[in-house]
Amino acid sequence: MTETVLMILGGLIGLAVGGELLVRGAVGIAQKLGVSNLFTGLVIVGFATSMPEMVASVQAALEGSPGIAWGNIVGSNLANTLLILGATALIAPIAITGGGRRDAVVALIATLLLTGIAYSQLGSVGIGAGLLIAIVLYIVWRYKNPGAAQEEDEEEDAPQNTLVAGALFAGGLAVLVFAGQILVTGAIEMATVLGVSETVIGITVVALGTSLPELAASIAAALRGKPGLAIGNVVGSNIYNIFLIGGVTMSIAPLALPQNLLGAQLGLLVASAIALLALLWFAKRIGRALGMLLLAAFVGNVVFVFA
Repeated sequence: MTETVLMILGGLIGLAVGGELLVRGAVGIAQKLGVSNLFTGLVIVGFATSMPEMVASVQAALEGSPGIAWGNIVGSNLANTLLILGATALIAPIAITGGGRRDAVVALIATLLLTGIAYSQLGSVGIGAGLLIAIVLYIVWRYKNPGAAQEEDEEEDAPQNTLVAGALFAGGLAVLVFAGQILVTGAIEMATVLGVSETVIGITVVALGTSLPELAASIAAALRGKPGLAIGNVVGSNIYNIFLIGGVTMSIAPLALPQNLLGAQLGLLVASAIALLALLWFAKRIGRALGMLLLAAFVGNVVFVFA
């Protein structure tokens, strides 16, 4: 058991380090290529920050453990909305300025689409391709309609030397792949030791671990007086997780989603997406009391899953 825990911890740390290196390298390359800040934030940073979840889910699919892959996707979105927003609001109430409303609509549509795919118990390369087409269309739409996008954090510490940026990107990708293999192996072993399904480990351990970089970034933004950045991070990540990571996972392992995701987990996922959309459209801020409620829902779900 100790070895399994160490493998999981090592994999999670590796994903965090590799993701950080990849983001810095990607931003440095984008700046040297002279692309716009919007495109850098939307495509380069958005894709790069999704790589920990991507690697974990793809590695799980390749190893014949789709439960971990899809559990990671569902669990990561729950962690984004409930844990990250909740923790950020506890540190500093989040003022809602109207940004991200249309993106939240897209996130809800993506969530409902995922739920429909899950309940249909269908799996095919065609469905995976459809999800990937959806993320491309979303990126094009946001690029042509920048008002729909959240402002990205402009304090990214990117290398100015192209060779250094390229080395960071390549090194980060290599670390991610290696760490993903270790994490998935450890997660499969933990599921066996604890006598729970791989989906449970994916929803909890793997999803929480791959969401830690976003959690750290959102808390850091709150401490710097920019808690509103958490909203953009959460909404964008939720969309990327379903369309991009879900599309790649379904393309690699064209199987129906695990049945133990049906019911409570997908129900909570839809409810959280609706709640986030309602907050962005009708609320003026996410205060500490609501932040505590979001955190309580996240912790309660983790307890429910293991129970």
